[in-house]
Amino acid sequence: MGAELDSSTAVTKPKQIERASARQPVTLPARLTWKDQRGASRFAAVVARNISEHGVYVECHTPVSISLYRLVQFQLERDLQRADNTLPAALQQGRVLSAVYRVSPPSPSKPTSMSWRCRAAPRFTE
Repeated sequence: MGAELDSSTAVTKPKQIERASARQPVTLPARLTWKDQRGASRFAAVVARNISEHGVYVECHTPVSISLYRLVQFQLERDLQRADNTLPAALQQGRVLSAVYRVSPPSPSKPTSMSWRCRAAPRFTE
């Protein structure tokens, strides 16, 4: 009976998330800028923990209130923008318009964390 259980093909592996591009672990200071519900500009200093061509995961050590799907401007600190050629091209250019798609509230052991989906810059035609 034990041998049958060990050799069963019914055991399934956890589903892996397929991503459009690989994530790169980093620890880079960055800034967020957004408008709150009243239209007032808000700012926050954050630390980018991983990045990809299409998204950024950040941690914020100060309390912030940003709702899901809010558009924010994400920008690495100026010294880092062009210094690291391994960063995605959009992050080397400056500010990136992003939409919040996950917010994890702080806990005693972890700061607030957020994930952003980077939006493509609009293209103008002549």
